[in-house]
Amino acid sequence: MQHAGGAPLPPPERPGGEPAAGWPAPHHPGTHGPGTPHPGPVPTGPPPPTPYPSVPPPPHSGHAAPPPPGGPPPAPHVPPPHQGPPPPQAPRQGPPPHSPPHPGPAPHPAPHQGPPPHQGVPPHQAPRPAPASAQAPGGPPQARPDSTGHVRLPPGGPVALPSPPPAHGGPDTTGITLAVLLIGPAGAGKTSVAKYWAEHRRAPTAHISLDDVREWVRSGFADPQSGWNDHSEAQYRLARRTCGFAARNFLANGISCILDDAVFPDRPVVGLGGWKRHVGPGLLPVVLLPGLEIVLERNAERSGNRRLADEEVARIHGRMAGWYGSGLPIIDNSHLDIPSTAQALTEALTRSVASPPQW
Repeated sequence: MQHAGGAPLPPPERPGGEPAAGWPAPHHPGTHGPGTPHPGPVPTGPPPPTPYPSVPPPPHSGHAAPPPPGGPPPAPHVPPPHQGPPPPQAPRQGPPPHSPPHPGPAPHPAPHQGPPPHQGVPPHQAPRPAPASAQAPGGPPQARPDSTGHVRLPPGGPVALPSPPPAHGGPDTTGITLAVLLIGPAGAGKTSVAKYWAEHRRAPTAHISLDDVREWVRSGFADPQSGWNDHSEAQYRLARRTCGFAARNFLANGISCILDDAVFPDRPVVGLGGWKRHVGPGLLPVVLLPGLEIVLERNAERSGNRRLADEEVARIHGRMAGWYGSGLPIIDNSHLDIPSTAQALTEALTRSVASPPQW
C-alpha cells in the first residue's frame, strides 16, 4: 500500500524518534552508498503531508544525554497506522474464503511454552489421574481388598435361652451352643469337670475359669486366704465382668462356654444376678456339691493360692448347702470320676434346655 503522495508509509517511531525494530532504516536523499544510483533531482515545493507528527531527533553530541531526573519522559502518543477495515472472519466450517493479502509483515511466532497451567488452581492442587488399581473398566472405582487378613467378628450380646434340639432318637445337647455356669465349693472338682466337658463336645466349646482370670493380677493380688474385704470384692467383680465379656464374644461367634465359680446363694454381691447381668438370661447354672470329706481331701491336694484352710473350706461348704431347694440342678459327685460327672452334667443340661430353671 502506497501513501497518497507516492512515498512509502513512514515506520512507527519509538520514543526518541528512532524507527521501531523490524522496519527498514529511513532513506535520506543525498546520501548514497557505494554502487547506489542517484535517484535524480529532488522535486521542489512543499513536502507531502504526513499523518504522523514528526518528533525532532535528539541533539547530536559525542556522548549520550543523561536521563532526566525522576525517570525518562513519557512517550508521545503515536496513533497506529491506518490499515483499513478488518477483513471478514472466515466461517468455522468448510474451506476459508479468499482474503486480501496481509497488510504488513507477519509477526514472529511466540515460542512454544507447553500446555497452559490450570487456571486458578495451584500446581500442587491440580487434579491427578486415579491409580490404575482404583479404576474399574465399565464401572465406578472399587476399593482395594483388605490385605491384612482381618476377619470381622459379630459383637457379643446378651445370651438368650437355647432352643431345644430336635428329638430324633432322644434329645442331644452336645451339638448346640450353650452357656453354662458350673457352681461349687472349693475342692468340688469344678475346673477339672469343666475342662473335660468342654473337650468332649461335638460343638466348639471354651472353658473360662474365674480363678484363672483373678490370677491375671500378679502384683497386688487379693489372696483368698486373707479373707473377704473390699479389695478382694473389687477384684472378684472385675474378674467376673471380664469372664462375662469373654463368654458373650465366644457365644456370639458360635462357640459354647462353660464358666466355673464358687457362687454363694446367700450373698447377692457374689450371687447369680451378676452372672446373669454380664452373660445373659440364657446362662444355664448347675451345682456340683460332693460331701464335706471329699471336699477336704481334694483341697489338701492343692497348693498356692488355690489351697484354703480347712475351716474356710468347711464354712464355704455349709453355705453351699443353701442351693438345695433353689430349683437349680445339683450333682453329688462324691463317688463319680471326671468322665461320669461330665456325663451327669450333660444330662442335667438337657433337662434345663427342655425346661429352663427359674432363677
